[in-house]
Amino acid sequence: MRYFFTTALLAATCLAQTPPPSGESASQTRGMPARATPSDYQAHATAGKVSVGAEFFQHSVPTPQGMLTTEDYVVVEAALFGPQTKISYENFGLRINGKKNPQPSEPYALVFKSLKDPEWEPPVPAEAKGSKTAITSGGGGKAAGEPPPIVHVPIKIQRDWEARATKAAFPEGDRELPQAGLLFFQYRGKASSIHSLELIYTGPEGKATLNLQP
Repeated sequence: MRYFFTTALLAATCLAQTPPPSGESASQTRGMPARATPSDYQAHATAGKVSVGAEFFQHSVPTPQGMLTTEDYVVVEAALFGPQTKISYENFGLRINGKKNPQPSEPYALVFKSLKDPEWEPPVPAEAKGSKTAITSGGGGKAAGEPPPIVHVPIKIQRDWEARATKAAFPEGDRELPQAGLLFFQYRGKASSIHSLELIYTGPEGKATLNLQP
């Protein structure tokens, strides 16, 4: 019995000391299921032996668990088809409204601080549950014209949003195709202000430009 207990304790200790997956191995778990063909995307083009498909999602972040949003970035779902090749989010740029320099694709982690879930509602404060109105003439409630309270999203919910965005982000490394995922481009303006979009892919197999629908 003592031998069994000691063995179990050593095994548990080894598991506790196992380091987390490296960035390279974590990238192997990122990405979305690619659609059947490049033509199943909003736009598609070829770059040498590789075909590229893409679709614009404005400020929305599609994930299997539901849609998230970000005010600071616009999102493109992209996919590569063809032979095995080295891929990266850095292979993509987005030319918005014909600007000379395309906006580079940003690391997915930068979108974390601006992520929101349009379906999430903050809990109602206990003192407000028994009140029928937030406007009072005395000191018992929120005065007219007073700015709304700052909402702090619980850490656990934030981590869930971040995990969903991470999982859907474009994968990296020497990969067998097809591979697909989300690309993030900084843009804080309204999506309705975008009149033209060009996704530019520059990879080991060549270069392609895709005209997306805003």
